[in-house]
Amino acid sequence: MDMETKQPVVAICYDFDKTLSPNDMQAQGFIQSVGYDIPEFWDESNSLAKENNMDQNLAWMYEMKKRSEGKTLFTRTALKDYGSKVKLFPGVEDWFKRIKKYGVDEGVKVEHYIISSGLREMIEGTAIANEFEGIFASSFLFDKETDVAIWPALVVNYTNKTQFLFRIEKGILDVNNQEVNDHFAPDQLRVPFRNMIYIGDSDTDIPCMKLVNSYGGYSIGVYNLETSDKSKVYKMMRDERIKYFVPADYSVGKELDRLVKDIITRTAINEKLERKYYSCQNELIQHDSGRKLEDKKKTDLILALEASRSFEQTHKIIAEMKEINRWTEEEADSIAQNALFNSQVRYVINDNDIKVFLLRKILHKYTSKYIEELKSVMKE
Repeated sequence: MDMETKQPVVAICYDFDKTLSPNDMQAQGFIQSVGYDIPEFWDESNSLAKENNMDQNLAWMYEMKKRSEGKTLFTRTALKDYGSKVKLFPGVEDWFKRIKKYGVDEGVKVEHYIISSGLREMIEGTAIANEFEGIFASSFLFDKETDVAIWPALVVNYTNKTQFLFRIEKGILDVNNQEVNDHFAPDQLRVPFRNMIYIGDSDTDIPCMKLVNSYGGYSIGVYNLETSDKSKVYKMMRDERIKYFVPADYSVGKELDRLVKDIITRTAINEKLERKYYSCQNELIQHDSGRKLEDKKKTDLILALEASRSFEQTHKIIAEMKEINRWTEEEADSIAQNALFNSQVRYVINDNDIKVFLLRKILHKYTSKYIEELKSVMKE
């Protein structure tokens, strides 16, 4: 829940390459600018990773920097410029505002996040960069004076993508904030997994898709309508990684548009029920907590009665006991024993306040050996 608006939050998380864009971002200008054809670049990058037991993302980041030397600027500005040329699927550019508005109409706050193994600097150069609450992607460290990339700052691969879902869940987006490992009560989570939608296209999205699915969220596989190749989404559906698959067309009225709006509508209704559930649960916890305190107080009073050393003290203890309405048979039996065997209680059991308490709260409910004996003593 958003603490300012008190509205439930739906987080839509996107891969980038082949999810929002038809191709890898590096293949839409950069690779060509360093004199490589696309398959050759990826073959060399993957070979470098394999030969050196290297993360594949670190390998292509290294290749980008190395191959750009003497051929093209490798600065943040240049990478953002390459990003500005990245092609997007139909409907993507106006999708984010449109879906947010639909959420507002349904009483839900919709947020958009990128979780991508691609390059953050290129994504920041696209026309949609400002539509996201967070962009979690691989990135470089840049020299402050020359703006040239000098070292990888963050590497996002298919396995560590899942950490960002937990950050979104808890509202801790700073990648250096270790509070993401703290325990949060279920009703304190900013975006429960049941309110997450993950949209991706391939095997690299599987850990995120599986995690979202397993906790009641919605994983959606998309495919390129131009090629109509559904082999990847079929496999993900067969392996229970996704709940739905649709073409990567984000236009108004298309399958993806209708599906996400249905999920938002369903979430709005479901969150009303969840709030009622947590309200009932919290009331029960408070009730049980009160019961535990009462049980402790009863134990303390029974022990105090057993240890009473004066008539005055006995009357004070009985006065507190009268405020409690529920006594178990075991507790009543202990009170009866105290009344029989502690002279500071027994000699005053027929005083009005003590007699009323014993008759109304203890003696008429139970019939243990000591209770029956106490009844006889009081009659005498």
